Amino acid sequence: MATLLNPYLAFAGEAREAMNFYHGVCGGDLVVTTFGESGTADDPAYAALVLHGQLTTAEGHTLMVGDTPPSLPEPTGTQQVSLSGDDAAALQRYWEALSDGASIVEPLGQAPWGDTFGMLADRWGVRWMVNIAAQTGHADGSAPLTEQHADR
Repeated sequence: MATLLNPYLAFAGEAREAMNFYHGVCGGDLVVTTFGESGTADDPAYAALVLHGQLTTAEGHTLMVGDTPPSLPEPTGTQQVSLSGDDAAALQRYWEALSDGASIVEPLGQAPWGDTFGMLADRWGVRWMVNIAAQTGHADGSAPLTEQHADR
C-alpha cells in the first residue's frame, strides 16, 4: 500500500466552522467526529469539539482537522497548506473562495519562477499557498520543476 501525507490542522474550538468553510471551497465528502461522540470527552465542556474531521475531495485531496481540548496547550506555530497543479480554472476557484475573509499575503500573480502564485491567511490564520504551473517552460528556457525532477 502507498503512503499518504495529509495536512492536519489544529484549532482551538473552531475546527467545525473551518472545516465547513473548506468543504464549501473544495466540495467532497466531510466526516466529523466530536469528542463526545467518540466517548473521549472527560469534560462536558469540550464534548462538542471536533476530535477528528476529514474532508476528501473528488480530486483526491484530503484535509484533516481537530480541536485541541482545553486540557492541552493551544496550537502554536504557522499552519500552511499548498494547492498546486496545472488546472488553472480549479486553482483560481480555490483562490477566490479561500480569499473570503482572508488576509492576502502575496496576491495571486506572476511569480519569478514563471508560475502563477499567491499566498493568503484565511480567517483562522491558516496560510494557503496556491501555485498554478505555467503551461510552457520557464522564461529562461528551462523545464518546469515538476519535469526537471520527474525521476525522483
